[in-house]
Amino acid sequence: MTEVRRLDTRAADFERNSPRSRASRPRSTRPSSARSPGSSPTCICAATRPSSTTPTASIASTSPSSRSCGSRRGPRRRARQAAGGAKGALAAAERIRLFHQHQLQASWSYVEEDGTRLGQQVTPLERVGLYVPGGKAAYPSSVLMNALPAKVAGVGELIMVVPTPGGERNPLVLAAAHIAGVDQVFTIGGAQAVGALAYGTQSIRQVDKIVGPGNAYVAAAKRRVFGVVGIDMIAGPSEILVIADDSANPDWVAMDLFSQAEHDEAAQAILLSPSAAMIEAVAASIARLLPTMPRRATIAASLGSRGALILVRDLVEACAIANTIAPEHMELAVADPELHLRSAGRLLRRPQSRAAHGAQRALLLAAGRLRFRSAAA
Repeated sequence: MTEVRRLDTRAADFERNSPRSRASRPRSTRPSSARSPGSSPTCICAATRPSSTTPTASIASTSPSSRSCGSRRGPRRRARQAAGGAKGALAAAERIRLFHQHQLQASWSYVEEDGTRLGQQVTPLERVGLYVPGGKAAYPSSVLMNALPAKVAGVGELIMVVPTPGGERNPLVLAAAHIAGVDQVFTIGGAQAVGALAYGTQSIRQVDKIVGPGNAYVAAAKRRVFGVVGIDMIAGPSEILVIADDSANPDWVAMDLFSQAEHDEAAQAILLSPSAAMIEAVAASIARLLPTMPRRATIAASLGSRGALILVRDLVEACAIANTIAPEHMELAVADPELHLRSAGRLLRRPQSRAAHGAQRALLLAAGRLRFRSAAA
């Protein structure tokens, strides 16, 4: 029999019992990224810009607001973190660029016996809009993994929109935009940002296609403007499914479940294993590691409502379930990773890959839609 174990995670308990809870509480109750109807988004230019827009700051000079962290070491710590993040972004950018260079398509043609020439002309788009989420957390990886493929393909101009909760611009997101060669960055988010890209405004030029993940409102807006512009896809909440046997490291499995559960309370994180001992070990790792996570409340809510540790009869049944779910991210933490899997947005094999670090694309189909779209290993 297949047994499903629900995860009992109480976010409030973790918040109260965590030693970091007081330090992690927000000091301001300002609304996040709300704008008055008459206000216009701020343009931060990374490279070229139309003459009709006036930038208020450059990426190099942009930094978060100087709120006190309770210690004089706060600014230095943030500077070290930013420097480390920028170094990591440079390394990631090179890997992403190299990967997508292998995906480049070339034009081709041939001539039939009667002299008729047939073929396919591959032409880069002129202008693409990139939506980068930022309402709940900062995602510089989304910038790199959506902007760099466009640049490799030869897109003429990249216009990025990103929300700035509380008016605070994330330096790593802006640094990633600079590294990826984004041409313009506008601090605007939500459905209105999608509308601005699709139809154009006095300051934002109309694009040919909109790519990038977002919340339910962003997804609905992309669906609405499809036809006026092209879109990449309608992305659902983040998902991960891990198939693990006794050879897996339970701490690693737990952290990889966290890597997607931290995105949103509606994210889905599932473990399939034929080993009852592995199920118990991962449950223990989750209980031990969750209180130490910066986004523990979101992780706890996600695991509590949509997470599951499922004991299966064998790996054959695990593959059958995984193919039915067709998750966005699938990880094989097994001794023999050559399993019959056909439906996954991203397939990671242990021990070389980690779900948090092995991605080749940041935006993948979810909610079972990969059953009718090719998978990427």
